[in-house]
Amino acid sequence: MNDLFGRGGVRKGAAGQSEYSAKDIEVLEGLEPVRRRPGMYIGGTDENALHHLAAEVIDNAMDEAVAGHADRIEVTLEPGNWLAVRDNGRGIPVDPHPKFPKLSALEVILTTLHSGGKFSGKAYDTSGGLHGVGSSVVNALSERLEVEVARDRTLWTQAYERGKPVTKLRNAGSAPNRRGTMIRFRPDPEIFGERGFSPARLYRLCRSKAYLFRGVEIRWSCDPSLIKDDTPAQATLHFPGGLTDFLASAIEGQATVVPAPWAGEAEFPEGAGRVEWAATWVERGEGFLNTYANTIPTPQGGTHEAGFRAALVKGLRAYGELKKERRAGSVTAEDLLGGLAGMLSVFIRDPQFQGQTKDKLTSPEAAKLVENALRDHFDHWLAGDPATADNLLAFAIERAEERLRRRAEKDTPRKSATRKLRLPGKLADCSRESAEGTELFLVEGDSAGGSAKQARDRETQAVLPLRGKILNVASASTEKLRQNQELKDLIEALGCGVGDRFDIARLRYGRVVIMTDADVDGAHIAALLMTFFYKELPELVRQGRVFLAQPPLYRLQAGGVSVYAMDDADRERVLKQRFKANQKVEVSRFKGLGEMPPAALKETTMDPRKRTLLRVVLPPEDRARTSDLVEALMGRKPELRFRFIQENAASLEAEALDA
Repeated sequence: MNDLFGRGGVRKGAAGQSEYSAKDIEVLEGLEPVRRRPGMYIGGTDENALHHLAAEVIDNAMDEAVAGHADRIEVTLEPGNWLAVRDNGRGIPVDPHPKFPKLSALEVILTTLHSGGKFSGKAYDTSGGLHGVGSSVVNALSERLEVEVARDRTLWTQAYERGKPVTKLRNAGSAPNRRGTMIRFRPDPEIFGERGFSPARLYRLCRSKAYLFRGVEIRWSCDPSLIKDDTPAQATLHFPGGLTDFLASAIEGQATVVPAPWAGEAEFPEGAGRVEWAATWVERGEGFLNTYANTIPTPQGGTHEAGFRAALVKGLRAYGELKKERRAGSVTAEDLLGGLAGMLSVFIRDPQFQGQTKDKLTSPEAAKLVENALRDHFDHWLAGDPATADNLLAFAIERAEERLRRRAEKDTPRKSATRKLRLPGKLADCSRESAEGTELFLVEGDSAGGSAKQARDRETQAVLPLRGKILNVASASTEKLRQNQELKDLIEALGCGVGDRFDIARLRYGRVVIMTDADVDGAHIAALLMTFFYKELPELVRQGRVFLAQPPLYRLQAGGVSVYAMDDADRERVLKQRFKANQKVEVSRFKGLGEMPPAALKETTMDPRKRTLLRVVLPPEDRARTSDLVEALMGRKPELRFRFIQENAASLEAEALDA
């Protein structure tokens, strides 16, 4: 039975009997529980907990601003680890409290847990501190706290030490031009040791609060002697653009999928609150989603984030169905939000958080409120700009297909870049160990491979012959792709892996050059290879590492002069410009790279000083068009190819088609 109550409170008597009586029951009064167990209220006594005190005081001032009673907050960090927060709001009430007539309302708030003006909703429609413990916890864990209240043209002051008043509430005289509350405190070294406030961290906190509520101006000030980095000593923080400004500063310099962020605000029905948002999608990286409830950061998300995710995924899927894009149904929140960079801020009545540290919003109604409010706005945004919507849909589908491939594939670990115990396929590797300055030439067949191997620079140029036309990855199943030996050899030669195993740092070559014959079959093989890189290794294309070689189709010789021509039109131009009208010119047409003498192949196609390469590019703004084009030309549906030929026959200038 004693174990039920814990052994710590049980004493042994002389005869070995356990003693447990009423005098063993300890009752902690006032703010003593906070000082005994600070972790229960602020999550610990580390640096995060220390700054949680600052956040509580600033949040109280922000509540006044959000309620429309203040428009200016001053935050000052002073030597000695003193922090002062002043607002120009209504000021904490100082009249006697009805339940404790011998105490002012101010003293009740600062010395009693679960006291405040935010429970009933009469003084604040929306607020961040609803537990009624913020101010009293800060007071309990401060070595000294001083408060000034300007109300009704009068200034009132009082001081506390470790949660207990050391002065009475004092009338400090007339204050005709001042209103609001100032709290100045120093965290107790007995609780936090010698830890001090970080100017950089406090400045970022103030800046985020200013972003979250465009109606407030926060004046930051810090003694210069406390600053160890580039944090400003003084700053006025006011952002009329709100979350849009916040997002712009967070993604500065990054390439985005959409040209402009999707941003806005909406009121919830029946005065239940409102929501603001700003979101875009970044080309590289995993992005982020910062969420807030009544200006309180919620790093673990919660119900408001769930509503946001649902609105976006359902909206994009519906748009895909409208566009008859069958692949849209496979898009999940992971695919769409993986590259999202966004800010979400809700203001709701009586928010429920997980714990006093408020890391997660748990209010069940927030999910539906946010989803319903944002869904209409997202649908209108997509419908209003089809080009941007198509680009975003293609981006999400790319990520969905990559996720599905990762799930299906079971890649075997690749050899490291330096281990060359077995060369994949018929790879003739280069001798340079580092990838810098090296090239991998992909050629069709052993004949072309033989010429290329003789023409290459053995130090920097590797050659991998491929057997004819490789697998069309746009129409093949994942199982076929995984079993295809040619593609397995190519992936192993590159060394960087695919899917979730992709690592650009392990790429064994600086460039990949597709070198095929200058005929229809060569063009088809090049198209298949470009499709493979687009589908399986898009990052190589985005980084500009994939190229097309430009071998000549003709060689023209006369009088000891040898000139190469790329195609029929180039041949006619060379004949007119380089040779005399009556001169007998020998014209040789190369049937393939394998028939070109190695010296000619080197001179025209492989020598970096003389050759011409075309870089394969994937412009972010044309993502949707590129995806549609690959699907039409290389996908499973022949009717899409037929439609493309019909729509583009005139511009293709086709002279003849094989039967």
